Amino acid sequence: MKKRFHLSDLDCAHCAAKMEDAIRKIDGVHSASVNFLSQKLSIDADDARFDGIMREVVAVCKKVEPDCVIHL
Repeated sequence: MKKRFHLSDLDCAHCAAKMEDAIRKIDGVHSASVNFLSQKLSIDADDARFDGIMREVVAVCKKVEPDCVIHL
């Protein structure tokens, strides 16, 4: 399943790159892209586990950039 999400309060391009790398390492994620300029997250992950994967994505993002919010 491929989805795009809007991000808010992502203040650092380096943090966006760190988030992208961490998300790609989550089991079940096929691809992920964090665009700092447009404040968008694009993710392609297993359909059956998508909700669980997104919980992990939110946790990873909070760890890297605590103020960043993913609008699910």
